[in-house]
Amino acid sequence: MKKLLILCSAFAIALGCKEEPKDYVTLSGKIINKNSDSLMVRTRGYSKTIKVNENGTFNDTLKVETGFYNFFDGKESTTMYLKNGYNLSISIDTKEFDESITYSGNGSESSNYLAKRELLKETSFSSDLFDLDEENFKIKVAEINKGFSDLLGKFKNLDSTLLATETENISKMPEGILSYYKQQKAKVTQLAELIGKPSPKFIDYENNAGGTTSLDDLKGKYIYVDVWATWCGPCIAEIPSLKKIETQYHDKNIEFVSISIDRIRDHEKWKKMIVEKELGGMQLFADNDWNSAFVKGYSIQGIPRFILIDTEGHIISANAPRPSNPGLIGLFNEYGI
Repeated sequence: MKKLLILCSAFAIALGCKEEPKDYVTLSGKIINKNSDSLMVRTRGYSKTIKVNENGTFNDTLKVETGFYNFFDGKESTTMYLKNGYNLSISIDTKEFDESITYSGNGSESSNYLAKRELLKETSFSSDLFDLDEENFKIKVAEINKGFSDLLGKFKNLDSTLLATETENISKMPEGILSYYKQQKAKVTQLAELIGKPSPKFIDYENNAGGTTSLDDLKGKYIYVDVWATWCGPCIAEIPSLKKIETQYHDKNIEFVSISIDRIRDHEKWKKMIVEKELGGMQLFADNDWNSAFVKGYSIQGIPRFILIDTEGHIISANAPRPSNPGLIGLFNEYGI
C-alpha cells in the first residue's frame, strides 16, 4: 500500500509539473543593418512596438488572435502568421529584406511560407502582364497559379487554418485576376476617350523646392506625371527607372512631375523620402490625397499612375507607360520629345 501511495504521489507530481501551453507568442531575432530602434507588429485592431537593441537583437512576447500580421522595421515590411504558443526567431538583413528574412522555432513553417509567397508575387506579376491579349493572359495566369500551388505543396506542416485559407485563395485566383483584367481593359478604353481633351488641373500644390505649383505654370512643356505615395511598393520600385529617364531627358522640353497623394499625416515622411532616395524632377504634394480634384479627374483608384500631357495642357495619355516600360521611350519619340 505504501509503495502504491508513493507511485500515485510521483504520478501526481509529474502531472503537476507538465508545462502548460503558452497563451502568448515569443518573438526574438536579429536584424542586420537595422533601419530603426524599434519594430512594429500590427494588424487591424492590434499594434505592438518592440525595442531593437544596438546590436540589432530583439525579444518580446505578444498575446494575439491567430492570423496574419504585418511586421514593420521602420522602412520595409512583411507578412507573418502568429498564434499563441509560437516561439519564433527571425533573421533579417535589411539590404535584402524580402530575400533574407527567415524564421526558425515553433510555428516558423507558416511564416516561412508567407515569405516565399511574397517573393513569388514580386516575380510573377510583372508590369506588362495586363498588356497581354485575353487568351495569352489566361495562359500566363494559369502558369502563375500553378507556381503558387506548387509552392504551397512544398510546406507540409502549415497551420490548418492557414492551409485552408491559402488553398481557397489559390483556387479563386484565376477567376479574380481575370475579372480585374477585364475591368482594367474597360478602363483603358474609357481613358483612351480622354486623349486630346484638356487635362484635369492641379492648382497650387506644395512644391518641395519651395512655394506652390499649378498645371498652368508648366504650359509650353510636355509633362510626365507620376502619381504615387511613400507607402506604395510598386511606386518605389519605379524610382530607379524614373531617375534614369529624367537624366536621359534633362535637356529636353519635358517636365517630370511627381505628385504624392500621401495623407497629410505623412507629409514629413514624404519630405524625408525625397531626401533619402534623392528624388529628382518636380516633387509636389496633392492638396487632398485621393480626393484631390486632379486625382478624381483621372479616376485614379490605384497607383502608381503615369500621365503624359502636351505643351498646351491636353492629354496625350491618361495611362502612360511606366518608366520601366520601354514603350515610354517610344511614346516620347512619337511626339518628338
